Amino acid sequence: MARSTFPEWIFDGSEIADPMGRGERAVRWLGKLKHPKSPLPGKPFQLDPWQERIVRAIYGPRHADGTRIVKTVVLLLPRGNRKTSLAAALALLHTIGPERVPGGEVISAAADRKQARLAYAEALGIVRTVPQAAANTRVVDYRNRLTFPRDGSFYEAISADAGTQHGRTPAFVLADELHAWPKRDLWDVLRSGLVKQKGSLLIVATTAGRGQENVAWDIVEDARKVARGEVDDPSILPILFEAERDCDWTDEDVWHRVNPGLAHGYPDLEGLRQLAREGQRRIGDREAFRQLNLNIWLDHSADPFVDMEVYDAGAGEVDLELLAGEPCWLGVDLSSNHDLTAVVAAWRDERGGYLVHPWFFCPEQNLRIRADRDGVPYPSWADQGFITPTPGNVVDFRTVEDTIRGLCDRFAVQEIAFDPHLARNMLNNLAEDGLPAVEMRQGWVTMAPAVKELERAIVGRQLAHGGHPVLRWCFDNIAVHTDSAGNRMFHKGKSRDRIDGAVACAMAVSRASAEAGASIYDSDEWSPELMVL
Repeated sequence: MARSTFPEWIFDGSEIADPMGRGERAVRWLGKLKHPKSPLPGKPFQLDPWQERIVRAIYGPRHADGTRIVKTVVLLLPRGNRKTSLAAALALLHTIGPERVPGGEVISAAADRKQARLAYAEALGIVRTVPQAAANTRVVDYRNRLTFPRDGSFYEAISADAGTQHGRTPAFVLADELHAWPKRDLWDVLRSGLVKQKGSLLIVATTAGRGQENVAWDIVEDARKVARGEVDDPSILPILFEAERDCDWTDEDVWHRVNPGLAHGYPDLEGLRQLAREGQRRIGDREAFRQLNLNIWLDHSADPFVDMEVYDAGAGEVDLELLAGEPCWLGVDLSSNHDLTAVVAAWRDERGGYLVHPWFFCPEQNLRIRADRDGVPYPSWADQGFITPTPGNVVDFRTVEDTIRGLCDRFAVQEIAFDPHLARNMLNNLAEDGLPAVEMRQGWVTMAPAVKELERAIVGRQLAHGGHPVLRWCFDNIAVHTDSAGNRMFHKGKSRDRIDGAVACAMAVSRASAEAGASIYDSDEWSPELMVL
């Protein structure tokens, strides 16, 4: 059984090594700070027991030569648990506190200027509340910079949209809300800069994100492997407060487990209850609650196509034997070397809905490599017949063409829709033999209406797909681009997130919608067993 990623050590009272007293020193120094928003008498900085344990775990453990063991902290914490306040205080520990180094650069980085300003404002508020700290620092507010002139160390807040930051040599980096960073450029610059400075420290403080199209996914997933013991890397300290994907998201015991601040009055429990009530009525609010307040990293992309629970309503059996000889439309999405190739058949029904079934193809030679890269069980899918491996290290289009010809023999295929980009030869071969191969370019003009019709069918629970696991994975990976007129189209996003089956499905459904065709319900042989929802 896999080990949990939950940081039990924060609450179990176990010993945290501190051979040189650096953890104790950090805790004592932070305890002398004040916070302008503190409700306590004298406005002390509130360092609650769970936060104190984190500080001790970062600064206490040391190598034999006295250097700090922890180099990277991955703090995955739901909103409202004061991670920005804690991170800002740690930044000050390296700017004006005992962890500072002469000339040290302390950087907090965020997705945009507004978010970057939040961490800086926290740090500045703390400094201004402590007279001694305020007297020994210089503020350059328009640059979001705080300087300690005596040692030349400084704290500066920057954003991912602020252009190049090459040349940085930070001693401390706070990567704030990393899940929201639009690209990894700033991350790579800061990460490479940290290795220039001996004893540097990186703190990733973020809530959960959506999909795998962001740098945070890789960092958090690596931290999970460390937490589970799959990777032995004591330089990484994973602090992952995240609920299980299949948890009861309305259970307040789950809320308390992943929101360590609740025991100390934050976030507001009544506020969480209100959000949960709204989430029970509205899908979008429910997903936001799961992501932001329970730290459940959602599977779908940042701009999902449909609610996958609604999609799953069509997972009943689609009996191909009963559909033999019935009119159908094929959508074909041929792949480059790195994608799946998909062929999807669509049949109409009298309710205005569709039955669909896919066939997927993948190079046999790269099957296990692809499984490791994409994090999905390609070999198992192949063994179960959900994917057809083709000889070699690229998809064999001859196998795909033979499959299409076989479908034309088996079903009354009305059209075979191809994007001509990679399909010119196959399209011509089929057309020359009298098969109904047609062009359907994957641009806005054709795909926006196709996506709209597919969405209508799914949301209306009028798409039966049989629960095919590879097709479901493709739909779960979709990111959507929306133009100024509100038209939507699929976006492949990161290369490992395959959506080829969903694209082919949209093509097939679109052609089935465009053609009147003969409904399967008009046939004397039709029975309700054709589609079981």
